[in-house]
Amino acid sequence: MTIRTHNTLTGKKEPLQTIEPGHVKLYVCGITSYDYCHIGHARSSLAFDMIVKYLKYRDYKVTFVRNFTDIDDKIITRANEQNTTSEELANRFIQEFYTDMDKLGIDRPDIEPKATEHIAEMVSMIEELISKGKAYEAGGDVYYIVDSFPEYGKLSKRNIEDMKAGARISVNEQKQHPMDFVLWKASKPGEPKWQSPWGEGRPGWHIECSAMSKKYLGESFDIHGGGQDLIFPHHENEIAQSEGANCKPFAKSWIHHGFVTIKDEKMSKSLGNFLTIRDILNNYHPEILRFFIFSTHYRNPLDFSEAAMQDATTGLVRLYECVAAVDQLDSLQTDESSPTVFTDKDLKKIESLEERFQQAMDNDFNTAQAQGIFFDTIKTINKVRTKLSPTPLSKDIKTLKVSIATLKKLAAIMGLLREDAATFLHNKQEAMLSGLDISAETIEALILERNQCRIDKNWSRSDEIRDELLAKNIELKDGADGTAWIVKAN
Repeated sequence: MTIRTHNTLTGKKEPLQTIEPGHVKLYVCGITSYDYCHIGHARSSLAFDMIVKYLKYRDYKVTFVRNFTDIDDKIITRANEQNTTSEELANRFIQEFYTDMDKLGIDRPDIEPKATEHIAEMVSMIEELISKGKAYEAGGDVYYIVDSFPEYGKLSKRNIEDMKAGARISVNEQKQHPMDFVLWKASKPGEPKWQSPWGEGRPGWHIECSAMSKKYLGESFDIHGGGQDLIFPHHENEIAQSEGANCKPFAKSWIHHGFVTIKDEKMSKSLGNFLTIRDILNNYHPEILRFFIFSTHYRNPLDFSEAAMQDATTGLVRLYECVAAVDQLDSLQTDESSPTVFTDKDLKKIESLEERFQQAMDNDFNTAQAQGIFFDTIKTINKVRTKLSPTPLSKDIKTLKVSIATLKKLAAIMGLLREDAATFLHNKQEAMLSGLDISAETIEALILERNQCRIDKNWSRSDEIRDELLAKNIELKDGADGTAWIVKAN
C-alpha cells in the first residue's frame, strides 16, 4: 500500500514520493509567540504530530522542522503594552507553548529554529534575490517584485491580474507596485534591529521560512505544512522567494489543515469565542481533545462545542472500557475441551484491524475513518467477550489480548489509549462525580438494591432507584455484563 496525500499545489491526492528514498523532509509553520495558544494551534500541532507518527510507523525516516516567529509587529506591540522587550515576551510565550504541547503529549520536532537566530541566512537570501533582479531596496526597506515570478498565485489558485486590479498603495509607501511584498523593514525608533546592507532593520515575515527551510532541509524538500489561512499570502510568497532565489522547485507537496470554528464561526478574539488550550484542558482530559480533533479529517472544518466534546468523551470512554474489560480477563484459565467462541467472521474482523487501519490512514491520513475502524473492532471484541465461558480457552483470551495490544499501538499514533485503562476510567468517574451530591459507593449500593428488586420483581422500587439516580445526573445502563453507570453531561 502507498500513502496518498492531498497536495494543495495540484489540488489532487498524490502518492508520497520522497526526494530521498524512505526519508520525508517536512517543514511546518509554527506560532508567532506573543500570546497563549488556542485550539487552532492545538489542531495544527496535533495534526502534524499524527502525520509524523504515522510516517514513522510506516518505516519512513522523518526530519521534522517547525519554526518559531519570535520577531513580528504583534510581538513588538504586545511587548510595548507589557513594558518588556520583544525578546523576553517571545521567549516567555515559547515556554508557555511547550507547557501546552507537553500537556497534550505532543513530541518535539527534530529542529525548532527561531527567526531571530537566522538573520544572516535571511539577509543572504535577500541579497540573492536583489542580484537576480527579483527584489529592490527603497528607503531602507527591501521588496520582492511579484511581476518577476510568472507563477505567482499557483498555490492559492489566484489570478495575479485580478489581484493587481484590486491592490492599492498606502500613503507614503515606497513600493514600485502594490503587489510587491516586504523582505526587509527599516527600523523604527525603539524597535529591535539588526545590521544589513540596507541599514538597520528586521526581516519581513515571509522570508524567515524560506531561509530556515533551506538551511535545514535544502533548496527542495518533500512536504510543507500549515493552516489553510497561510496559503495566501504567506505560503504563496515563500514559493516566490525560494524559487526566485534558488531557481529550483520549493516544496513538492503542501498539506494544509482546516479551520477550527465556534458555532460555525471562525474563532477570533473580537467575536469573544477565543478558546485557549489551557481553557479546554481545565475541563477535559488531553486525550478527549485529541479524540475530538481526530474525529474529523484534518482538511475539513472542525466546529468546537460542548456537545461535540461530550461525544468525544463518550467515545474515548467506550474504547477504554473495552480495553479495561479485556485487561481483566484471566489468561491462565483454560478448558481446551470447550469450542472457540470466535466465528470465522469475528476472527477475520479482528485480525484485519491493522490492515484496515492502514488503508484508512494511507488515504490522506483519514483519522475519522480510522476511529470508525476502532469502534467496529471493539464491537466485535465486546461481542466475543460476552460469549466467553467461566473457563474460556486460553487461545481465545490470547486472541483478545493481542487485538487490544494492536488497538493500543494504532491508537497511539493519534495519542489515544496511552494510559492504564482502569486508572483512566476511575479518574474519569471521580472527576465527573466531583460537585455531585452522591458518592460512587452510594451509587453501587443503590445498583445492588435495584438488582435485588428486579430479581424480586419489585418493579416500582427498581424504577424508583433509577429515577432517583437520574435526578442526580447518574444514568444506568443495563447490559449482558450487569449494570453500569455514567454521569450525564449537563
